[in-house]
Amino acid sequence: MSEPAVADTRRLNSKPQDLMDAYGPPSNFLEIDVYDPQTVGVGRNRYTTYEVRMRTNLPIFKLKDSCVRRRYSDFEWLKNELERDSKIVVPPLPGKALKRQLPFRGDEGIFEESFIEERRVGLEQFINRIAGHPLAQNERCLHMFLQEESIDRNYIPGKVRQKDNTDCWSRPMYIYFYFMSY
Repeated sequence: MSEPAVADTRRLNSKPQDLMDAYGPPSNFLEIDVYDPQTVGVGRNRYTTYEVRMRTNLPIFKLKDSCVRRRYSDFEWLKNELERDSKIVVPPLPGKALKRQLPFRGDEGIFEESFIEERRVGLEQFINRIAGHPLAQNERCLHMFLQEESIDRNYIPGKVRQKDNTDCWSRPMYIYFYFMSY
């Protein structure tokens, strides 16, 4: 008869944590907040914009801190671009709320504070899920959405390449010496 298995409850030996480990910056981080909704315009030209703030230390992003204003249609544009040009599964956006846009409603419709806050939370979840995906981080449209003041809808889709400081062939001096030695 065999002995019953006993779970090993000993702690793993790990190095003691110092102040830098505990309170220093994380090794890699990407934080995106969607906040400060503002409704602008009048009548049928009325819409809500949201501030999108990104902070990161990931080397793929050229700016480490950026803040841009985007409206719902910009989030739709990003979703469509990623679905068209990337190999990732793109999460859904919060709904369009078509019933809230009907005329002769007794409330503010899509401009009601509770709806704007609900949409803001949904947009923040959407952009964090997208930007957290390693393949999406290489997409030019995501970089434009997060870091450029205006979106160029006529841009050429493609990948963003990370600058690699270890590649000696990217330095003109090495290329010059390589060709001069032959």
